[in-house]
Amino acid sequence: MRKVSLAVLVALSALTGVAHAQTENGITMSTDPQRAADIEQHAQDLQAQQEAAPSTESARPVHHHRAPHHHKKAAQ
Repeated sequence: MRKVSLAVLVALSALTGVAHAQTENGITMSTDPQRAADIEQHAQDLQAQQEAAPSTESARPVHHHRAPHHHKKAAQ
C-alpha cells in the first residue's frame, strides 16, 4: 500500500511538472501572415543549408578499431 501511494505521488508530481513546463515554454499562436511567411522562409533556408552541407558520415572512411590479440605462451 505504501509503495503504491508513493508511486502515485511521484506520477502526479511528474505530471504537474510537465503541465507547468508546457504553459511557460513561450509557444504562442499568431495569425499574422508576414510572421508566418518569415517562419516558412527560415524553415526553407535551414532545409537548403542541410542539403548543401556534405554528410560527415559518407565523407569520411570508416575505421574499425580492433583490440590487440594477446597470445598465451605455450606451457613447457
